Amino acid sequence: MSRNSRLPSSLLRVAACTGVAALVLTACGSGSESGTASSGSGSVKVGLITKTDTNPFFVKMKEGAEKAAKENGAQLSTAAGKFDGDNAGQVTAIENMVAAGVKGILITPSDSKAIVPAIEKARAKGVLVIALDTPTEPESAVDALFATDNVKAGELIGEYAKAVMKGKTAKIATLDLAPGVSVGVQRHSGFLKGFGIEEKDPSVVCSQDTGGDQAKGQTAMENCLQKEPDINVVYTINEPAALGAFTALKAKGREKDVLIVSVDGGCTGTQAVKDGKIAATSQQYPLKMASEGVKAVVTYAKDGKKASGYTDTGVTLISDKAQDGVTSKDTAYGLENCWG
Repeated sequence: MSRNSRLPSSLLRVAACTGVAALVLTACGSGSESGTASSGSGSVKVGLITKTDTNPFFVKMKEGAEKAAKENGAQLSTAAGKFDGDNAGQVTAIENMVAAGVKGILITPSDSKAIVPAIEKARAKGVLVIALDTPTEPESAVDALFATDNVKAGELIGEYAKAVMKGKTAKIATLDLAPGVSVGVQRHSGFLKGFGIEEKDPSVVCSQDTGGDQAKGQTAMENCLQKEPDINVVYTINEPAALGAFTALKAKGREKDVLIVSVDGGCTGTQAVKDGKIAATSQQYPLKMASEGVKAVVTYAKDGKKASGYTDTGVTLISDKAQDGVTSKDTAYGLENCWG
């Protein structure tokens, strides 16, 4: 819940946010909120709202936004939910930033549908809103989307897994995110497409949700192994879930004969590829998403030109065991370009 949810009116919330020093917007709304600035009060104000402020992906995103704000003479305010899924916190952050006079807001939506009304109100007041990493539903609810092609990310590791199996009978476990979350759905669908199968294919012998959490990934893998001990391919929504799966497999002495593929390209995950715990991962680039977003807001403030549509910020398959017909780069490249 919002820390300001008990205030008697929206006017008090506005006062709380606008009464702080000109260079900093702090502690307004749910979760964690802070601000940085690179120039005086006359600079373009940009807001960044992430799902959380602890996930390394969003930490790197914030770093990218801060660097771009400094380079472009912009004033950056940041906010984050208390947890992944804290829609109420993100709504309050949007309201606070609009009240503080931001020209644009960059947001990674925790709830792609529930956040839309708050975004619509911001846009109606002339604020440019750009989704980063996670699209809204509908995608047209924002002015633009800067993100990894999550379907492509899934496809790459699906193609890789298929090439490794080389016609062997696959028994696949999918360790997913949560029902209805667009990023999870897209990566899952992409993996199936890359592997050349469809939803409910009999080769998928177990599917479990993990929330992208390592401990839950371990539990999910344990449950799948109980259901089907002969699993030989594991798709995971992200690298924490993959490392959880690896822990469960190692406990059963299966860590060397089960192929694990994942998505994200964080430094911990990329190191796990180098160490042989994960066979391959699709690396994405949160710093680029944020920096390009800040530049787009500054451009809008200066000449009124709005960013629009989808901008693909890139994805690269990382593996030290290249497969014929599948384009990839090794972990040396991955570690040079990882985040976290």
